[in-house]
Amino acid sequence: MTEVAPDAEPRLLYQDSRRLTGPNRYFDRPAVVLTALGAAARDSTAHARWAALVRSLCAALAWRDPEPHAQRHAQETMLAFAAPDAGLWVATEVNEWAWARVAAEVGFDLAQPATDDVATLAAHFLAREASHASRPLARLKAAAVAHGLPSFDDDDAFSIGAGSGSVVYPRAGLPLAMDVPWSRLHDVPTIVVTGSNGKTTTTRLLAAMAAAAGHTVGYCSTEGVVVGGVLMAAGDYAGPAGARAVLRHPRVTWAVLETARGGLLRRGLAVQRADAAIVTNVSADHFGEYGINSVEDIAEAKLVVAHALRGGGSLVLNADDAVLMAVAARTPQAQVASRALFADNHDHPALAALRRQGGSTCGVRAGQLVLAVGATEHELGAVAGLPLSLGGAARFNQGNMAAAVLVAQASGLPLAAMRQILARFGADPADNPGRLERWSYHGATVLIDYAHNPDGLAQLLAVARALQPRRLGLLLGQAGNRDDAAIAALSRTAAGFAPDRVWIKELPLMLRGRALGEVPALIERSLLAAGVAAAQVQHQADEAAAAEALLQWAGAGDVVVLPVHTVAVRAHLGAWLAAQR
Repeated sequence: MTEVAPDAEPRLLYQDSRRLTGPNRYFDRPAVVLTALGAAARDSTAHARWAALVRSLCAALAWRDPEPHAQRHAQETMLAFAAPDAGLWVATEVNEWAWARVAAEVGFDLAQPATDDVATLAAHFLAREASHASRPLARLKAAAVAHGLPSFDDDDAFSIGAGSGSVVYPRAGLPLAMDVPWSRLHDVPTIVVTGSNGKTTTTRLLAAMAAAAGHTVGYCSTEGVVVGGVLMAAGDYAGPAGARAVLRHPRVTWAVLETARGGLLRRGLAVQRADAAIVTNVSADHFGEYGINSVEDIAEAKLVVAHALRGGGSLVLNADDAVLMAVAARTPQAQVASRALFADNHDHPALAALRRQGGSTCGVRAGQLVLAVGATEHELGAVAGLPLSLGGAARFNQGNMAAAVLVAQASGLPLAAMRQILARFGADPADNPGRLERWSYHGATVLIDYAHNPDGLAQLLAVARALQPRRLGLLLGQAGNRDDAAIAALSRTAAGFAPDRVWIKELPLMLRGRALGEVPALIERSLLAAGVAAAQVQHQADEAAAAEALLQWAGAGDVVVLPVHTVAVRAHLGAWLAAQR
């Protein structure tokens, strides 16, 4: 929203205003949030005035306590309050109006008539609520709740049940509740996977285990929507749209939903119930977006998934991640959830303590991946022999395997299915495309991965160094929506592994507000400042061309590391390498 003072530049009252349609960082129910700007955004008195206006209006609208919440961050203030699902559209208007009134008091001139008369305002917003309301939809949602079934709605469709037990109706043609085939509707086992790194690998591994147990698995990820092993839609579907696509598919009997930070912060959690939720880890990434300014903020956002575990589902956490564990210890929904833990070392103190309480853990002991349920232990294979570990070099994949095992156990999948998939998954690049794909090219080893943040790149380069290369070559680039500090941190991480050659790529489709050439120039400056020689750095204006140039440079005994951002480029490289092989 922009207001204009006489003879002055336009001034913004808020940066964005969003509807959170599910549990979110602020509440366990739908809410609205805006990012406040201006002098009032830093004024606690203004926050109190905004909260009072929100409370009075919500009371007049007969909404339950909105619990208005002002959260200050390093560079911004988020103003959120809980609202009824049916009133979210109007709640955004209430939020914007209340903040505009407060901003007017500290120097902004409102173009609209200003009033604090609650009766007048309530009549206005009640009329707005009526214009958005759909009584047939409200009745169907209430009927779904009465039948103990999930429901999902968007601008085009409404569905009841999940997967093979679901029915989907167009919003323009909703039935009467008596005409819904309730007897054939049901839920399906649903798993939520989040974290900074490892989400997609863990999602795919879980899907393979459930498929081996006889399920028709649907999953969504940053790569697309897959049902029964068939790609239904390509693209980034690690958000509400992907979750709905999976949970509405009539063949799905088991669902795995990769859930990324962006979807959680922009729209809230897509599901109200899950059998298990995983947080793989947290790391520094996307600072400065939607109130995220620290790794602790990332952990808070990821732990929103625990809200879905109200029915006694299992929250699977990485005990080696100190920040994640500390935030989980003070987060209400994580505190009350039934917990399972994984770590590199199965004798980690937190894992040992949980086993004494009868809990489930997974980790490595004496070279074996071990699952424990209380005092009962099961060996699942020598880690060095499991393809995802690359002979033990990919230690981060030990955590992904352990997390998947804990969810599989909590969901009742048989040990035989777990062992079968662990023994083969990752041997074929098609098992986990874009995630630690390993190829051979003219005697060089080629690793293709996503590795989009410093922690992910460090893990990937640690694998490369563990392979003891004659020379190490690296493809390096970044999307433009990271700030300068994050891009410099990525470059320092790369320099720390002493690459013999770095090809810097431009990502013209991911500039995101930056000028062409700006990110590569920043990467080069940071590499040189970290000690990489100028002669070791090359530039290419295209990701595919940069990768191919690096491959042409490589020789026998070298390791080439290709963190590829673009799915089309990755597919091109995979096909090219397969043809060469």
